[in-house]
Amino acid sequence: MSSSVLARYLDPEVLSRVAGRSIEPRGLVMGNLAGAHRSPASGFAVEFAGHREYVPGDDPKHIDWRIYFTRDKYFIKQYEMETNFTCHLLLDISSSMRYGEGDEQKLLYASRMATVLGHSIVRQSDKVSLATFDTHIRGHIRASNSMHQVVRMTQHLDEVEAIEKTNLAQCLSELAERMQRREIVMIFSDFFGDLESVEAAIQRLRFSKHEVVLFQVMHHDELYFDMDGMVRFVGLEVAEQYLAQPEDLRTAYLEAVGAFNAQLEEIALRNGCDHVLVDTREDMAGMFADYLNKRMRMPRR
Repeated sequence: MSSSVLARYLDPEVLSRVAGRSIEPRGLVMGNLAGAHRSPASGFAVEFAGHREYVPGDDPKHIDWRIYFTRDKYFIKQYEMETNFTCHLLLDISSSMRYGEGDEQKLLYASRMATVLGHSIVRQSDKVSLATFDTHIRGHIRASNSMHQVVRMTQHLDEVEAIEKTNLAQCLSELAERMQRREIVMIFSDFFGDLESVEAAIQRLRFSKHEVVLFQVMHHDELYFDMDGMVRFVGLEVAEQYLAQPEDLRTAYLEAVGAFNAQLEEIALRNGCDHVLVDTREDMAGMFADYLNKRMRMPRR
């Protein structure tokens, strides 16, 4: 694979800004290797979790003698086990993600976000997977903590074609069946569609104790509609075109987009998810720095 393909998705400046910040789960996670994150399983590891009554066969060295002297009963100290985590990156590759030119195209920007996060997660010895979807799941790279995973991701992303409509809710539900419990799920999409069905799919992920992050990727035009003159609007997921003056539509359009974004933000709050609204004209390094700093200040769930 040529280095130019890797360079297309991995910006050294963005990597350097993210490299100094670890990506930590905000809740308990389940992994299959020793790692640096809290697990819901109890054992005899690093962080104190609580007590349970002594049963024959327990190692006496874990008896809490202070409790024995006050209650005349034997209790064992328990600790949180440490584990690695798995992060699933889910990328919407529907036609609406094709909007924008050059580095501001939504699909390219979202693909770079996913690759940078995948690289950072693998660097800290955690596992990452990648799935792409539109009406169906188009690609799925199984979770791995090998640095070659980043190469596999960029190979797949470079072959993606955004030509279909989207069925976000159905695809999220199908992907949820492939996941274990207590993992991290990061979704990169503009979320255009029926938000009620999307919320039902998110609730399924949350029921399985997954931490869910919604990266809502939108172009500057979609957010601010600051176009001038006569403009031809061409549907990306419908075969329709309209010729109109943007100033005639701006007020109603911005109200509709504001209501849509507010509804998605409310869904995120209601279900305990992170919601990050991303403008593809925004500096990616600064966006990641702001989000990861905010994430570090948030209390663990």
